[in-house]
Amino acid sequence: MERNASSRALLSKIKDLTTSLVKELSEGRSPNICIHNFRNYCTDPNSNCLCSSDLPKGQQVLTLTRQCHACRIDVLLRVLVIVQKLLQENRHGSKRDIYYMHPSVFSEQSVVDRAINDICILLQCSRHNLNVVSVGNGLVMGWLRFLEAGRKFDCINSPTTAYTIPVHVEEVKDIVSVAKYILIVEKESVFQRLANDKFCNANRCIVITGRGYPDIPTRRFLRLLVEKLCLPVYCLVDCDPYGFDILTTYRFGSMQMAFDAKVLRVPEVQWLGAFPSDFEKYDLPQQCLLPLTAEDKRRTETMLLRCYLQKEVPEWRLELELMLQKGVKFEIEAFSVHTLSFLSEQYIPSKIPKVEVLPGNNFKS
Repeated sequence: MERNASSRALLSKIKDLTTSLVKELSEGRSPNICIHNFRNYCTDPNSNCLCSSDLPKGQQVLTLTRQCHACRIDVLLRVLVIVQKLLQENRHGSKRDIYYMHPSVFSEQSVVDRAINDICILLQCSRHNLNVVSVGNGLVMGWLRFLEAGRKFDCINSPTTAYTIPVHVEEVKDIVSVAKYILIVEKESVFQRLANDKFCNANRCIVITGRGYPDIPTRRFLRLLVEKLCLPVYCLVDCDPYGFDILTTYRFGSMQMAFDAKVLRVPEVQWLGAFPSDFEKYDLPQQCLLPLTAEDKRRTETMLLRCYLQKEVPEWRLELELMLQKGVKFEIEAFSVHTLSFLSEQYIPSKIPKVEVLPGNNFKS
């Protein structure tokens, strides 16, 4: 019932938008489409910016009088027609499905992605409200049980078995857990290492992986768990610029989806590791370290400028500076140089009680 009401409201907004455009064209005027700009950070850490708010930061006005804008409006309206049909028929489609409906017009997937984001901003909704879904990549295991569209996910019965995170997170109900915390790991290989070591059996927890950069269902599912279970959340990523970027995506959201950051970010996320200071603390041999590439250094220098690092997690920024200073990186799996199970038996358990020491991990309730 709630979904039907949401669909009806969006269909009404689509009708109002298209009616307004047709009216202006019929009166011989060139219609303007105003699209708000959103960002979740700027690159001036010393400014008094409002990036932490969910308010728009300016707007872009699209008009038919400019060729590039006319093409963008054409794509937007074509995608809007597809979205309207999905809502009317209560069906779902992926971004890739939409691309292949007009491949010669859309030219590449990023064109469709931008149009979908534009529509979300215009209609003031999230992507899943449009019935546009992602193919789920995330996995979960541990002390958790829930229902999704009537299907039971009983992770508790087998805490080391991986379950695919549901795509339709809005249909997840009846969440039950006796876990003490949630652990996010960057990569599937680390997730499987923990499963093989029966980590969840020995440490009553829930483990999630987005298998790299997390997709929207993984981030929404994590946020739902945190809201419902009120558990601490720790994140374990590679000690490199890409791992750090994945960490910040979970906690602060991504720039691409900044318009929807309020429902995707998880500010409770705490950085468990791996820290640049860990390779000395845990005696990793030189052979486990890799030199930062020129691209790594460029990415790190760019990330250091993000305003939220200075304002909200300055200790994270110090660790990032240390990585740049030392000029090396390493993977989580490097801890296996000690023993195969060092990560699950030594490293993570030693970190969990101490993670609150890092000031940047003191999240606001």
